[in-house]
Amino acid sequence: MKASQGKLNLGCTDVNIPPSLNRPCIFSWQAVFSQLMFIFMYLPIVVLAFYSFNKSSYSAAWEGFTLDWYRSLFNDERILSALRNSLVVAFTAVGISSVLGTLVAVGLARYQFPGKSLYRGILYLPLIIPDIALAVATLIFLAAFTIPLSIWTIVAAHVVFCLAYIALVVSSRLTNLDPHLEEAALDLGATPAQAFLKVLLPQLMPAIVAGCLLAFVLSLDDFLIASFTAGSGSNTLPMEIFSRIRTGVKPDINALSFILILVSAIAAFIAELIRASSGARQTR
Repeated sequence: MKASQGKLNLGCTDVNIPPSLNRPCIFSWQAVFSQLMFIFMYLPIVVLAFYSFNKSSYSAAWEGFTLDWYRSLFNDERILSALRNSLVVAFTAVGISSVLGTLVAVGLARYQFPGKSLYRGILYLPLIIPDIALAVATLIFLAAFTIPLSIWTIVAAHVVFCLAYIALVVSSRLTNLDPHLEEAALDLGATPAQAFLKVLLPQLMPAIVAGCLLAFVLSLDDFLIASFTAGSGSNTLPMEIFSRIRTGVKPDINALSFILILVSAIAAFIAELIRASSGARQTR
């Protein structure tokens, strides 16, 4: 059976197809559903950005365009202190996790040892366990060993889930690499360390960078785990935002939230761009 130029060939008989049935379908429920989902997800962000430029102090009615709320953010010492703490936590946690996560991913992919499947399952548990359970478990652990809460306890808690995300991204990259390249380097006289640094690591670098960007965004946006493990005077930016919205959402919080959304979106876009470009180079 085949259709061509408005006719349907059924054995030895040609049947004319009405023009109305030969037209392409313009209406698509899938397209409508996709557009509705995008509106549902991103309309609140558009509204947030809109009201961050509102001259009104209560965000209830539009009173004119202004950039004063963005200027006030850079003169707010509490916001700047919380931003410094968040950046210290994010950069430190991601730096430690990038090393540990890469080594864990390579070890699980290249070596065989008893309980390997169990270790792989335990590694991915932070991705499955709810944040509240992870926060409570970390707090109980710190209390059991009488470790005082500070900004470094936040870093230790963030390393747990950042390591899992980076290891997951690097592992996905490792599954598509040719292990014979390392064997060839070893046959040519390279030590295992040289084969790792000069052959394997350059191939893993796009995945490591993408995983670090993803972990950085997650660490920067985390509130629940940080609030359970933070000491006195070590508020992070999400904690500072939460403490201020108890009395109502002000335009300066709208401006700060919109900046965080932009930073997170840019980091996620760069991570996905790096991952996609590395995958495209590999398929060539």
